[in-house]
Amino acid sequence: MLAIFDGTWVRLGGEGRTLYEQGGYGRLEGTGLRLSPEEALYLMERNKIDVKDFGFDALLGLFAGQPNFVRRYLVYRDIRERGYVVQPGPQDFRVFRRGHKPGVGKSQYLIRVLSERDLVDFDRLSQDVLTAVNMRKQYLLSVVDDKYELTYYEVRVQDLPGVWEPAGCATPVEASLFGTYALAHLPPGTPLEEDWYGKRLDTERLLLRPVESIFLMRRRCLSITRDGEPMTAEQFLGAVAEKDVEIREKERVFSDLREKGYIPRTGYKFGHHFRVYSGKKTHSEMLVHAVPSGTTTPMSGVSRSVRLAHSVKKKMLFACIYNTDIKYVEFARIKL
Repeated sequence: MLAIFDGTWVRLGGEGRTLYEQGGYGRLEGTGLRLSPEEALYLMERNKIDVKDFGFDALLGLFAGQPNFVRRYLVYRDIRERGYVVQPGPQDFRVFRRGHKPGVGKSQYLIRVLSERDLVDFDRLSQDVLTAVNMRKQYLLSVVDDKYELTYYEVRVQDLPGVWEPAGCATPVEASLFGTYALAHLPPGTPLEEDWYGKRLDTERLLLRPVESIFLMRRRCLSITRDGEPMTAEQFLGAVAEKDVEIREKERVFSDLREKGYIPRTGYKFGHHFRVYSGKKTHSEMLVHAVPSGTTTPMSGVSRSVRLAHSVKKKMLFACIYNTDIKYVEFARIKL
């Protein structure tokens, strides 16, 4: 079929309608068919169409000046080769279920194309995922690395369900401040230790981390004194913040997880803030990293995190902190 390039779109006459009806290519306009640049190049590569006055290289050269175009074309071609119908969509592409096409089926995925060096804006990403959910679609990132290999990630905003109510306390445990740690004189087997708080130093002493202390102070389960004077949770938080610039984000996420009944422990060995247990289990199930609103992270860093999490059979979640809310954004590699 012979098409023409009008400076923006590649267009076919009435004969092009068969491409739409049989393969889901393009958009019908009047009696003809309008093809996006990715669709036109793919059909040229498959020897389905010719474009007047343009070969494949010449047309690719025109489109390649558009931001991210070459990556988008590689992703478009890859998805088509996997047997899906794909069209330009609210992100970069919308992908139909296998066997479905425009007019007689439903799309399944919304896909955004990134390079390994692009920054992931967690605020924008969270909003895009929620938009996809409202449209009843799955949100994917397709990442093209510097060797032009493709990796697909499904991204979800998780509403972590509560697993149980955190235990209350009759009277606060008394502790003293040593540096940024609280030291309580407690024998083994006390409720705090049974609920996985603190690190036992000996048969008489339990050492509590700052995030644990702040949570327990706010629940009136812990009382800390410094130089003989009682401290408020905010005073303690301010003192810790002088030594740990991430404490406010970590404390918010730790407290939220604990309120839901999860048990967060340090995730330092995995390069993240917390490893998280759903109850008193032998192995943690999630890695969680706290990120304040406005955070951007290179996609290469997200990739490392996801690969590590999968290698140790855990989910990778980024806890995005807003004024009154925390959204848990999960990344998972998938195969289309």
